[in-house]
Order: sequence, then structure tokens, then C-alpha cells
Amino acid sequence: MSEVALVEVDGDAHAAVSRGLELVGRFSKARIKKASVVVKVGVFNHKSRRTNYPTVDVVGGIINAFKEAGEIYLVESDNYKGSGFERLQVWKELFSQQVVPFNLSDDDDTREVEIAGETMELSNILFRPKIFVSTHALRRYEKGTILKNLFGLIPIRKKAVYHKKLVPIILDLFEVIGGVDLAVIDATRAHSGPSARRSKETNVVIVGKDAVAVETVGATLIGPNPEKMQVIQEAAKRGLGEGHIDNIKILGTPIEDVKERFR
Repeated sequence: MSEVALVEVDGDAHAAVSRGLELVGRFSKARIKKASVVVKVGVFNHKSRRTNYPTVDVVGGIINAFKEAGEIYLVESDNYKGSGFERLQVWKELFSQQVVPFNLSDDDDTREVEIAGETMELSNILFRPKIFVSTHALRRYEKGTILKNLFGLIPIRKKAVYHKKLVPIILDLFEVIGGVDLAVIDATRAHSGPSARRSKETNVVIVGKDAVAVETVGATLIGPNPEKMQVIQEAAKRGLGEGHIDNIKILGTPIEDVKERFR
């Protein structure tokens, strides 16, 4: 069974992320030292008061888990709300010689790939020996949280041209970069949708090495029904992960103990 850690945050998101990794299995120091760590953070609009993106504390917890790495890249791409570099400033207090903001749209070192019948140029940072992490805030959205976050790997600013093929594009991106090694949903607050018109404090992080299973647990908590979400079920059909909650072993806090707070 796929394993996903559900950990309550008691004022210390670093400790919660660390506990989640202990439960699902930490990466070996040898592997961390050999590879760059690429963290795809999800931030659509950095200027909005609706902070529907991972907190500094949760991203800091992820960084702390990979402190043995040579380089850790926080990556984003341009969109019509601003450049990737501008939007990454949400986490600027975490930047250091080791932790580097990286705009995928500015990289001239690219690889040509075929994604859902489209030819795209993706940054080569996504293909180096790496540990790839996807992290986003939990939201009620039929296109998902962790998986939809991969849409931001496309470097062009006007990504809406691809919305009609969104699910195959997301899943092709998942496959072409070699998958997601670690998925972390920041559910310290839960949001009603992609624009976060409503949100509430929920104080949980969801951690796992099966990104589809992590997405499934998040959807089980906040909705919609993961068995009706095309992105999850198509990912499961491709063998990219587990899309049925009954086949996922929840580690840490039982899901029944926290589900009520996500209503």
C-alpha cells in the first residue's frame, strides 16, 4: 500500500514536516549529496492577501530536511501575475548560498520534449540528477493541488492556451521529468478553491513519496471526491500512484481525527 503521513502542526511546521518524513522514510544522505534538490513551490499571485501558497515555515521545513544537499532550488515560472523570480520572493527569507530562487522561464539551458502533442522547451534543471519536491497549499479544486502544481513547469507566461488539455499535460509533465520524489501539502490552512475566496485554519501537513496518494488524501479531507477527479484517476490508470483512499495507509494522525475541521 502507498503510505502517506498526516501530521498535526502544533506551532512548529518544521517539526511536522520532519515527522512526516520520518514516517514515510527519509532520503539517504548519500542520495541527497549526489543530487540537486528542486522544490516546485506553488504560488499563483504573490500580491494577493489570500495566501493560498505554502507558508515560509512549511517550505523551511522541507529545506531543513535536505540540509545535506549541495544545492536546493526553489523554482517557479512566469505567469501573467508576474515573473517567476518575483513570485518566489514570498520565500526570500529562506534564500542563502545553498537555497537559490530559480526562474524556469529564464533558463536558456533547455531540453525539447513532447507534452500532450505539443513541443515544449523545459529547463534542464528538471532533468539533472535530482530530488524533485512538489509543495502547495491545500485547496478544494477539481484539478488538484500537488499535481496541478506541475503545470507551473511550463516556462511560457500565457499558460491558459493549454487549459483545454490540462490533465494530459500535467501527467505528461509528471512522466517526462521522472516523477515526483516527495509531495508535501501545506494544510495549515485549507482554501475553498484556487482563488482562496474562503479559508480556515486546519493545522495539518500531508507528506508522502507517492504524489498521487498525497493528492488523494488531500482531496479526501477537503473535496471534491478523489474518485471523481480526472487528474487523480488518470494518474492512477497510468500507474503513477494510488488514487483510491482505501488503498492508502495513513501514518501519524488518523484521518477521522482531523476530517471534521476541513468542513
